[in-house]
Amino acid sequence: MKSFLAFLVAMGIIVAMGDAACSIMPQRPGKVYRGCVWNGKLYPLGHIERTEDCLSCDCSRTVMTCCAKFFTPVQYDKENCEVVFNEERCDYDVVQKNDPSKMCYPVARVG
Repeated sequence: MKSFLAFLVAMGIIVAMGDAACSIMPQRPGKVYRGCVWNGKLYPLGHIERTEDCLSCDCSRTVMTCCAKFFTPVQYDKENCEVVFNEERCDYDVVQKNDPSKMCYPVARVG
């Protein structure tokens, strides 16, 4: 019974954190848009594969929906490892503090 309860709590956390990776921004009704504005930059209507801040977005005349293209590390050896964002790949690397050229394993992520 304890393991079932732990499973339910873990799944609840995963679902709650997973939903946090997307944002919705409604567009003002009645205005004519050539696209959507996100963080001060105009994006065209339609699908945007990657924004400057590593999001995948869909832009329509009524709403802009953006989701992160990366998963955030939540479980790793925090004493010996650190998290570094790799802008080129739009992903987090978990590397050893004493040798950043070496990755840390295992790592659990949420997105």
